Amino acid sequence: MKKEKKENLIFKKNFYERVLKKRKNYYEVLLILSVIYSELGQYEKAMEVDKKIIEIFPYDPISYYNLACDYSILGDVEKSAKWLKYAINLGYKDFKYMEKDPDLKNVRKTSLYREILKKAGRALE
Repeated sequence: MKKEKKENLIFKKNFYERVLKKRKNYYEVLLILSVIYSELGQYEKAMEVDKKIIEIFPYDPISYYNLACDYSILGDVEKSAKWLKYAINLGYKDFKYMEKDPDLKNVRKTSLYREILKKAGRALE
């Protein structure tokens, strides 16, 4: 990552962390921070934020999907598959993106992933 981009992400991260100190459950800010942490390679922090969003908004499929991405990046494909199932069951439908999302690369290599797609009616050809 270029130095300028990293500095910009760190600036945004610091800004949004300050916003959260005043409004702890600000959904949009939590989502933004999750993405920023991931882009900075701070996957454990991204996971903490995604779990917090799920606690506050338990029917948000995007946060379950993001948590699946976090686990896939960290190599825990079983947990990634678990959270991906939840995301789909809650209405996540962007299967085209799921097929190319680099964050899901590890879980896509597994039979767990193919089984999830099959159950969702989206079997790979």
